[in-house]
Amino acid sequence: MGWIGKAIDALVTEVAPDAGRRRVLARNAAKVAMNYDAASRGRRTYGWKSPATDGDAAALGARARLRQLSRDMIRNRPYAARAREVVVSNVVGTGIVPSVVHDDPEMQARIWAVLEQHLLTPPLDARGELDLYAMQEVVMGTVFTDGEILARRRIRRGKYARDLPLGFQIELLEADHLDETVTSWGENEVIEGVEYSPIGDIEAYHLFDEHPGAARMRGLRLKSRRVPWQDVLHIRRLDRPGRLRGVPWLAPVMMTLGEISDYQEAQILKQKMAALMAAIVTTSGEGGAKDRLRGLEALEPGAIVGVPDGTSVNFTTPPRVDDYQPFMREALGAIAMGVGITRESLTGDLSGVNFSSGRMGRMEMDRNVERWQRMVIAQFCMGVGRWIGDAWPLQRVEPGEKLKLAHTAPRRPLIDPNDEIDAFLKQIEGGVNSRQNVQRTLGLDPERIRRERAEDAQKDADERLPPTAAANLPAARETRAKAKPGGAAQ
Repeated sequence: MGWIGKAIDALVTEVAPDAGRRRVLARNAAKVAMNYDAASRGRRTYGWKSPATDGDAAALGARARLRQLSRDMIRNRPYAARAREVVVSNVVGTGIVPSVVHDDPEMQARIWAVLEQHLLTPPLDARGELDLYAMQEVVMGTVFTDGEILARRRIRRGKYARDLPLGFQIELLEADHLDETVTSWGENEVIEGVEYSPIGDIEAYHLFDEHPGAARMRGLRLKSRRVPWQDVLHIRRLDRPGRLRGVPWLAPVMMTLGEISDYQEAQILKQKMAALMAAIVTTSGEGGAKDRLRGLEALEPGAIVGVPDGTSVNFTTPPRVDDYQPFMREALGAIAMGVGITRESLTGDLSGVNFSSGRMGRMEMDRNVERWQRMVIAQFCMGVGRWIGDAWPLQRVEPGEKLKLAHTAPRRPLIDPNDEIDAFLKQIEGGVNSRQNVQRTLGLDPERIRRERAEDAQKDADERLPPTAAANLPAARETRAKAKPGGAAQ
């Protein structure tokens, strides 16, 4: 800055101190930005967007459009549908299993008998279609597609209870049920159908009775109701501090998905053109078109055809299809990375993958899967557990017992079962891991295993059968080591 700029700053500061201070701060900020190429404004950063919005405001007004695009891609783009299935299959699998934690095995079994009858039967669903495990699948799939899903508790009494062990059902709702026309409720602010208290936490949801896009509308006019947060579970991935709404997981890769779909269609058309062969006949003689093409209409592989004098035949050169596989490999790799899964799981292509590279890729993806499982457990499974706790004192079976639930995620498929099981046993023996934690890692319920092992041991003792396993872990490992080819214990 030259002496003229300094003089202007001094003059402005003397006349208007606030304006002078802003000039100095702006000049200092510009100096800092000049130290980082990415913060500069010029040709290289033209078109870059950097709005200073918070996590929810970044998608304000765009969530509905993103949901609709994401759903269309799931319907019509095979790789989008595959990405969704990979995430759902790995996160939920056959179901995140609830189990009762209790010191008394008999009481534990009686409590579980009630919960099993309620949770693992279709009457749990307000529409009578899904049990808890099927609901988990729908929840995870909708979170992937729409970015969020709502689960509403429906209290049932009297004839509407339909002999339910616990007096509530669960209704799964898409985010379209949120009434975005409501902007306030008393002193609370309502943004996109979600009501926030003065301290910023969610206090209620304003939900339409029916889906706005339903084919069957029972009412001529959509009406929304205020539902307290205690009756709603809001499941979504929270990527930024302060964010309380979700966005579709395909949002970062939608442009790429659309472009590679256009590229595939162009390549298919090009392949059709490459499969075509056309002959152009030129003649300098006389005669009709039929005479000039005599013999060419019967052209077939291996044929030797004569043509009239003065006639020449030239064949077209169809375009070649090159570089399709390298391009698609890189593009699909970018989509897989944007979603958080491996390219191999997205495409099903395992060519060029050995055990080490496959295992390393799976390890990275498994970390993501564990995070997503925690999201489903914390926001949906534990929320359902809270509703069970609310309804438990009202049921007539074991009303005086306190209820505590644990949740076990589905088993992670083992790449090399023999070596990995040996590693788990070494961890238990060395004291770096517990047996029940290893069992949960394998997707097994420790309480159920303990109960069934006790039952097996009792039945074997009653029948005077010999034990079926080695007495301790080192002996068991030594037996397996000797059974291997070349087999001495390590």
